Amino acid sequence: MVDLCGWKGAAEPQRIILDGYYARLEPFHIANHEDDLFAASTAPGAEDRFKYLFDYAPHDRDTFHGWMVKSCATVDPLYFAVIDKRTGCAGGRQALMRIVPAHGVIEIGSILWGPAIARTRVATEALYLFAEYVFERLGYRRFEWKCNALNAASRNAALRFGFRYEGIFRQHMVVKGLSRDTAWFAMTDADWPSRKAAYLAWLAPANFDDTGTQKSRLDTTHDPHW
Repeated sequence: MVDLCGWKGAAEPQRIILDGYYARLEPFHIANHEDDLFAASTAPGAEDRFKYLFDYAPHDRDTFHGWMVKSCATVDPLYFAVIDKRTGCAGGRQALMRIVPAHGVIEIGSILWGPAIARTRVATEALYLFAEYVFERLGYRRFEWKCNALNAASRNAALRFGFRYEGIFRQHMVVKGLSRDTAWFAMTDADWPSRKAAYLAWLAPANFDDTGTQKSRLDTTHDPHW
């Protein structure tokens, strides 16, 4: 058992910009992000991308505008637009949520990376920017990733990003009228130094050729717990 008698809790995340090589995370802003996020949310394949999210794929601007207004006002989840710095467009979204500063626990969720940024270094760096922020600037002890246990793509992504699988919570939620078993993943502040080193090596411009194709994989690491 670890003695945390000196623990004073973590800080609340703020609406600040997080900037990287390829991605920039900006707190939701209707005028700046709504058009781009509507386009990303309604691009071909939208129903599949929304299948396991809590919200439904938008079918009209009025519905999406209402969702944006509500989402801009919340602090948990705290939404950020993922900007592709090459294009200047918001290609997707993600949120910090289930925020418990007293215990130093926080989750990334509500992830929708549209087709322009999904499976690219923009999306990977967007995850990295959150992890760096919560561990190094806010002082969290635990960073969580949860998903529907049936969502194989999300489970694989969690492992690739350096989260450790912790198990299934059976009948954890009712989502869109369906019972959901939830797969839990997490990384801790003790995990973060090795994860950070792997991210920085992968994100380095030298790791990509002129077409943006990776030369080495993110999960190439000597950490036995990856």
